Amino acid sequence: MNYNIILAGVGGQGSLSVSVVIARAAMASGFLVKQSEVHGMAQRGGEVLAHLRISDGEIQSPTVPEGDADLILAFEPLEALRYLAWLSADRGTVVAATAPIRNIPNYPDLDTVLGEIEKLPRRRLVDADAIAKAAGSARSANVVLVGAAADLLPIPPEAIEREIAALFARKGEDVVRANLKAFSDGRAHAAR
Repeated sequence: MNYNIILAGVGGQGSLSVSVVIARAAMASGFLVKQSEVHGMAQRGGEVLAHLRISDGEIQSPTVPEGDADLILAFEPLEALRYLAWLSADRGTVVAATAPIRNIPNYPDLDTVLGEIEKLPRRRLVDADAIAKAAGSARSANVVLVGAAADLLPIPPEAIEREIAALFARKGEDVVRANLKAFSDGRAHAAR
């Protein structure tokens, strides 16, 4: 089994944090993992990209080959479109947040961006910001997206929950609880 993920967002959205959560959950579930991160500008708003490869056998490279991603997890809708060349045409799914981060002056019309994602055969658009706020933490939209993609991952949801709890433990029980609820609510959204 090989499972390849592209995580795409902008600085400050927590895409690298959830990449670590997924990687640790995969390792705890007995898989081998390789990860590669590309950081854009060293400030909020710059491009952030992570490649995450999960396998039950040896992994040669930490980067996902173009056309071989099983999942693009996009924390910003335009970032989903930026990396479509990596998506597997026959099995790949895009799970993308709907809220834009207008970090460029010529950001395209949001309806056009979302419409392009809607054309994909396997996609999920998630209002992660609204779900996160309802879960008790506006900052947990990244965890909502992981929840919305959980049924696509080769990892038991319980393993992901344990890693979410471990990652946020130093921030206190309220933060852990809000992020676990965000993950659960993201899963519920995908199940609809």
